[in-house]
Amino acid sequence: MCGIAGIINFTNKPVEQEKVQFMMNTLKHRGPDDEGIFIKDNFGLGHVRLSILDLSSAGHQPMFSNDGRYGIVFNGEIYNYIELKEELKSKYSFKTRTDTEVILAAYQQWGEACLDRFNGDFAFVIYDNKEKEFLGVRDRYGIKPFYYYKDQEQFIFASELKAIVPLLKKKAPNEKLIFEYLIYNRTDQSLETFFDGIVKLDHGHYFKIKNNKFSTHQWYKLADKIHPLDLSPEEYREELRSTSKLRLRSDVPVGISLSGGIDSSAVTSILYHDFGLHEIKSFSAVYGKDKWADESNFIDEYNSQLKNMFFTNIDADTFFNDFQKFLIAQNEPVAAIGPYAQYKVMELAHGNVVVTLDGQGADEQLGGYHYFFGGYFKELLRTKQLLRFLSEASYYLKKHKSFYAFKYLAFYLLPVKYKKNIGSKLFGSVNKDFYNRLNSRSTIDEDLYNPNTLNESLLQHFEHKLEHLLKWDDHNSLAFSIESRVPFLDHNLVEKTLSTPPERKIYKAETKHILRESVKDILPHKIYKRRDKKGFTTPADEWFNNEKFVAYIDDLLNSESFRTRGYFNAEDCKRKFELHKNLKADVTKDIWKWINLEFWFRTYIDNSNIKINDTMH
Repeated sequence: MCGIAGIINFTNKPVEQEKVQFMMNTLKHRGPDDEGIFIKDNFGLGHVRLSILDLSSAGHQPMFSNDGRYGIVFNGEIYNYIELKEELKSKYSFKTRTDTEVILAAYQQWGEACLDRFNGDFAFVIYDNKEKEFLGVRDRYGIKPFYYYKDQEQFIFASELKAIVPLLKKKAPNEKLIFEYLIYNRTDQSLETFFDGIVKLDHGHYFKIKNNKFSTHQWYKLADKIHPLDLSPEEYREELRSTSKLRLRSDVPVGISLSGGIDSSAVTSILYHDFGLHEIKSFSAVYGKDKWADESNFIDEYNSQLKNMFFTNIDADTFFNDFQKFLIAQNEPVAAIGPYAQYKVMELAHGNVVVTLDGQGADEQLGGYHYFFGGYFKELLRTKQLLRFLSEASYYLKKHKSFYAFKYLAFYLLPVKYKKNIGSKLFGSVNKDFYNRLNSRSTIDEDLYNPNTLNESLLQHFEHKLEHLLKWDDHNSLAFSIESRVPFLDHNLVEKTLSTPPERKIYKAETKHILRESVKDILPHKIYKRRDKKGFTTPADEWFNNEKFVAYIDDLLNSESFRTRGYFNAEDCKRKFELHKNLKADVTKDIWKWINLEFWFRTYIDNSNIKINDTMH
């Protein structure tokens, strides 16, 4: 993985090299091994390189095609580059062993049609020197980030927001995104960002700029790829095995992020049993076996197999010392504290490996979150499958001893206008005037909370929810110059999985049924039988009662800036925090939002002349 950046002036004014260099300096953590700039006429392209394939200087970017017509800056990996290179070698004389050159050759041969042939995670910009045209592309599911700002004078793009923000004349918050963050606990559910005017290139889309005219086009639509298919557990295992094998292609050491959940454990077991990688290094976050969030008991199931297991121990002091660096790494407010654990796992992996594999994306295609039961139950009722509904509901109550799924079923059955009112009660300290002013502008209820079937709910997550997890994954890993790969998000696997009937995903009130069955012969039995869902979690409720945090939060709640922003009822926040300190209530989610939003404003918005320093390590 790498970092890309660039400026295109629509006024035909020459680009200042210092600005492109500044953007690259801001992204240097993404590519510490090499960097390059290309300035011509009214545009400039920048690249910082994390060397993964062909570690020689031949992989330098911007890279140009043999005939000099095309230039590229590329972030990501094309995992099937070897097969594509074999297909193209009679038409193109390759000079490197990189996947970057394969993109150039493929584009030269097939044009935009080459995108359908790529299996990978990618964001890149190609310049056509003959047509004076730019093509910018983002992968199918948004695994790799691509941000841009556009006005009448210029187009600025980068792999991270903090490379763009300091170049803007005016920095303003996007209040619609702030509203959806505070009310629905969501980020990255649309193309907008927390910065007014900066947006994302949509996943599965590309843009073109020619004659200073900008246009976007969709090249991949997941819904069109879903067709009825009854995949067996054995066939699913082979698909997961194939995608994992592809993602082992690397000229640098590869490791595994092991959380103790079924997803990362399935990949770990495949690497160990199917590929014989007994020496592979695993990286895990732990908190102490007496903590609710700790997953040591599951991770320890691999003690007899893996020879190189590494652990990072996290506590309140660790989090207090790190949380500002973590938030700067993420560029925007973060909806949960769990991604901090992943941040620490990547810090642990730094210096041991350059590439990691993890289990991201399995939940969104296999019904891994318990609210997916609500969508499934709604489907069974709508299609009059009453016996199956009663059976699944009975199994759910027996196995999970909870009414959580039924609460979501009731929520999904409500008209959209009532869902908005329920959402507003999630975080009661939100300023009422702010809520009333922004409520009508939000469309998140229609986009994410209005499914008719389980598969429809999964599709909505791919379109509007998965991306925040992918951003956290990307920004956490690249903060420490690590490339994180996600085998479950190989498009071939995703399309086949989502094409399977719902009972392959949820069966007898167990999620991820086909995955469990596909690896049950190699997965530790204790993990195979897990029914809870934790992922990267933390005991943050205790952390916020730490002496250092109490002092920090008290100062924040009493600050003039917090009280006058207009997003929170400051007095209600203080009341809640007193309850939290006295162990009479757990308002961890509220506290995290107070900290996030205020720190983000102070870092990126309040000081209009700020230069965002790279303080990752």
